[in-house]
Amino acid sequence: MKNYINGEWVEPKDGRYLDVENPATGKVIGRAPLSSGADVHAAVKAAAGAYKGWSTTPVPRRAEFLYSLVERLKKDEERLSRILTEEMGKSLADSRAELKRVYQNIEAACGVPILQNGEKMVGTAQAIDGEILRLPKGVFAAITPFNFPAMAPFWFVPYAIATGNTFILKPSELVPFTVEALAEHVHEIGLPAGVFNVVTGEKGAAVSLVENPDVSGVSFVGKTATCKVVSANCVAHGKRYQAMGSAKNHLVVMPDYVRIDELIRNMSTSCFGCAGQRCMASSVIVAVGDEMYRRVCERFIEDSKHFLVANPLDPAVENEPMLMGPVITKSALDFIHRTIEKGISEGATLSLDGRGIRVDGSEGGYYIGPTVFTDVRPGMEIHRTEIFAPVVSIMKTESLDEAIGIINGHQYSNACSIYTRSGYWARKFKLEAHPGMIGVNVGIPAPVPFLPFGGAGNSMLCDIKMQGKSAIAFYTEEKVIVERFWEE
Repeated sequence: MKNYINGEWVEPKDGRYLDVENPATGKVIGRAPLSSGADVHAAVKAAAGAYKGWSTTPVPRRAEFLYSLVERLKKDEERLSRILTEEMGKSLADSRAELKRVYQNIEAACGVPILQNGEKMVGTAQAIDGEILRLPKGVFAAITPFNFPAMAPFWFVPYAIATGNTFILKPSELVPFTVEALAEHVHEIGLPAGVFNVVTGEKGAAVSLVENPDVSGVSFVGKTATCKVVSANCVAHGKRYQAMGSAKNHLVVMPDYVRIDELIRNMSTSCFGCAGQRCMASSVIVAVGDEMYRRVCERFIEDSKHFLVANPLDPAVENEPMLMGPVITKSALDFIHRTIEKGISEGATLSLDGRGIRVDGSEGGYYIGPTVFTDVRPGMEIHRTEIFAPVVSIMKTESLDEAIGIINGHQYSNACSIYTRSGYWARKFKLEAHPGMIGVNVGIPAPVPFLPFGGAGNSMLCDIKMQGKSAIAFYTEEKVIVERFWEE
C-alpha cells in the first residue's frame, strides 16, 4: 500500500512501512506506510491547494461525485467485504452490513443542496435585510479506529467533501487496506486532485495532523484517554474538533417484558457482533427483579454457547449465522484475559468462559468465545472498564430507578437500551438516563445516517455530533450578512 496524496499513490518519504496482520491467523498480509510529519505536510499542502477550486464548485456538482461513488461501491461490495474481514476479523455478514452504512452516509451527504441551505430574513430593520450563509471552512482531517474500517471514515468523508471542504484521512494502522480500496474508487470517480487524501501511520502522523496550522478541524474516534489528549491539542492549536470516546453500554430488561426469544436474539447480536468490538455493543445487561434476572441468565448463557468461533474467511463456515471471528491483536487478547481474571478475583461469577479456544488451521489467531459474568456489582473492574470484547456482565436490580442510577453513575455515557412494554417506564428511561443515544426495545440504538451520532459525558468530548445535520454544522461556518441599499 502507498499513501494517496494529491490524486497519486506515493511512497512514504522516508521509506518506512509497518506490517499489517490478519487477526484470524496472526500472519502478516501486507505493509502500509509509516508516515512521517513530511508525509502529513504533503497531504495538507495538497488539500489546501485544492480547497479554493473545490469550495467554489457548484453544490449540485459536488453531490454528483458522491452519487457516482456510492454506485461504484455497491457494485464492488463483495470484494470490499472480504478485504475488510481479512484485516479486521469480523464476519462477512458484519462487513456487508458495515458497507451498507457507508452507502447510507454517502446518500445522506448527497442531500447537501438542501442541508447546506442558508437563511434570509427580509426587513430586520427599515430597508435592512439579514442573511445567514453556511460556507465551507477549509482542510479537515479524521483519525479513525480499527473496528469499523469502512464506516468510521465515512462518518466524515462524504459530509466534508459535499460541503466544499478538502480532506485528509488517517485510518487505524491496524486496518489500512479497506481504506485503500475505498480510495481507489474515489480516485476513479474523477474527484479533483487534493480534495481527498489518505496517510497511514501511528501516533506521530496523527499528532502532525492535529498540529498543522493549515488544518481547520479534526475528528477523532477512539479511547477516552486519547480523546482528552486530542481535544486539548486541538484547543491549543485553535481547531474545531470532534472527539468520540469509550463506551460501556447497559441494556435494561424490565419484569414486564414477555418476548423473551426476541430479547435473547437482540442481546446476542448486540453483545457479540464483531466479537464485542463495537462502541454500540451492550456489554452490561441489567435485569430488574429476581425472576427476570434468573430467566435472562439462564437463557442468555445457553444461547451464547451456540456461537461458532472461527476464521471468518473459512469457506466451510463463512456463512454461519452465529459466527464470531477474532479480536484485533494479541495485546487486545492479553488485556481481555487479564480483565477476566480481575473479574474472578473481585467476586463475580464466571458463568461462561470463552478462553482457550483453538481454531484448526488458524492457530495463530486471537480468539476468545462468548464470556459471561453473573453476580456483577457496580464498581467491579469488569463493570467500570471498556473491555471491547465478547465479555458480558449481568447485573440485578430491584427497580428501574436503581438501574438508571447504575447507568448514570458510570464514567461512560455513550448509549443504553431498555426492554419493556410500559410506555411509562420507557418515557422515564428516555428522560432520566444520561447517555446520548437511547434504545427502546432495540438492542443496538445506532442512529441511521440522517440522525446525529454521538454519546455524552466522557464518551463524547465535544459539542457537535457526527452524521446528518450535525455533520453539516461541523463542516460549515455560519457567516451573517446585514445589508442595506438605497434607491438611486
